[in-house]
Amino acid sequence: MASGLQTAKRDLRKKIRDVLQKTPNESIVHQSRVATDKLFSLTEYQNAKRIGVYLSMPSGELSTTAIVQDALSHGKEVFVPYIHSIDSPSSTQKKTSIMDMLLLQSMEEFTSLEPDKWGIPSLTKAQVENKRNCFGTIGVSPKTVEDATQRFEGLDLIIMPGMAFDQGFRRLGHGKGYYDHFLTRYSKKVAEKKTTTSKMPLLVALSLKEQMLPLNEEIPVADHDWPVDMLVIGDGRFLVRQS
Repeated sequence: MASGLQTAKRDLRKKIRDVLQKTPNESIVHQSRVATDKLFSLTEYQNAKRIGVYLSMPSGELSTTAIVQDALSHGKEVFVPYIHSIDSPSSTQKKTSIMDMLLLQSMEEFTSLEPDKWGIPSLTKAQVENKRNCFGTIGVSPKTVEDATQRFEGLDLIIMPGMAFDQGFRRLGHGKGYYDHFLTRYSKKVAEKKTTTSKMPLLVALSLKEQMLPLNEEIPVADHDWPVDMLVIGDGRFLVRQS
């Protein structure tokens, strides 16, 4: 990635981080409720049988706890992120971190999750071994490539986090590239499957009003950065990307 782009992203992250640190917690709680209610009213959410949901940090972003609860209570399959290391394809580093989405069993399991170093509720290595992966495998490593491709069912919708968003549906992540890399892997799976039913999930981002850039500003993006399809904002706004 060009260093100018990296610098621009880093500066924007710092600016947004400063704004979020000054955002009162009660405002985030209120905006979470408004955005969640809006999400629940969407036909796309109501019809989704299998959803991916980010698990929220203790502060600085919209809470997804009520979404996990609602989805499970309505019989949806809920897949949550799991970050793990794999051998890196590049010769410069030994390991690289990637994200998979694994099936959450129940609300009891959700409430028992331990917070990671960012305070995000996370699955443990032991819990992961027998979990269904949205790519069709059990755990995080396919036994065979054929096994993974045959059982790939995919997700209907993914609820995406982000540090900032703009009116052009561009997303600024936290800088690790987990979601962009995951979606690129997912798109390859869809291409391998070659069936009419396999397609990309609907990408719905949740944003605090403080995370939305003004109309005259754009998020700097590279070719591998995925835009989102819908934006649900904590002030009640709802934006849909025209395809």
